[in-house]
Amino acid sequence: MSREVCVHTWPCSYYLELDKRWVPGKLSLTSCSLKFAGDEAQETLVSFPLSGITAIKKEASHFVFSSITVLEKDNRKHWFSSLQPSRNAAFSVIEHFWRELLLSQPEAPLPATKGKELTGLMACSQKRLEDTARVLHHQGEQLDSITRGLDKMESDLDVADRLLTELESPSWWPFSSKLWKMPSETKLKGDASTASPKALGKEGVVVRIPAVVSQRTASHVKPGSLTVLVSGLEIHDSSSALMHRFEREDVDDIKVHTPYEISIRQRFIGKPDIAYHLISARMPEAIPVLEVQFSKKMEVLGDALTPSSTKTSSPAEKGCSMWHTDPEETQGSCPGHRGRAGEAGRGPG
Repeated sequence: MSREVCVHTWPCSYYLELDKRWVPGKLSLTSCSLKFAGDEAQETLVSFPLSGITAIKKEASHFVFSSITVLEKDNRKHWFSSLQPSRNAAFSVIEHFWRELLLSQPEAPLPATKGKELTGLMACSQKRLEDTARVLHHQGEQLDSITRGLDKMESDLDVADRLLTELESPSWWPFSSKLWKMPSETKLKGDASTASPKALGKEGVVVRIPAVVSQRTASHVKPGSLTVLVSGLEIHDSSSALMHRFEREDVDDIKVHTPYEISIRQRFIGKPDIAYHLISARMPEAIPVLEVQFSKKMEVLGDALTPSSTKTSSPAEKGCSMWHTDPEETQGSCPGHRGRAGEAGRGPG
């Protein structure tokens, strides 16, 4: 059985109810589950599926230390504190994957048969082909527009040549006035004025997915969405307000960190680059489309393979690749949670 791909990990502390103490370790999120492993024994202390979660909240232990609580269907409550780089960053990503999983579940799940699985794969492949065909069709229209532009330039050169011929012709030459009107030129101008690329759908939208968006410091994240257009990329916040638009030619590189996490960058000389990091449970839907539009600018880092792959990156690399500590957020974390792992500690209160 293939292992689940790790979406992200966060260093944190987990409260052991039986021992009445906080244990330092790492909280790991996959597309379907949440698990915590301690630093000392390197073993999984708690693991549960996202589908079994009934609530995820931000709370405070002893009304001071910021924590995340996860409530399961059997009313078992889990406390996670001292999250790095920040509690808000971890909460936004975990809540996003939890909600997307709930939305993707059918109302009355039936046991899947082999035929249904094959039908689902065929439908998914058909959708990918349709998206690719739309992008290629738009590229073909752009090439046609370039061809018409070249024809127009050639026609303008012909007109210039006729003008030079008119100037160089003797005043008694009887056929000079006929050089000004050519049927082919008039037809070419008419075609060029009426021809224009047609947008595909509303504003040429190829695919739109919800995502958790961060810029520069990943400790400041917010829910939003990524829209892939035939002419570029757009990033919106949760209220659908435009945060940034990347024109197609402005994108310098797109790095795929995991099947669920990418970063988009536009370089500048003399001023900071514009870079956005996005994590989404539906990112596997957008990556094939991005590969078609930005094939030469895509870069797959390390073990960022498909979700069905058996290879996974190490938790340390996942936890430290893009997320940096926010000093403002970590000041409110509990210093005793991580420094006194072996001592008996007070409960969340």
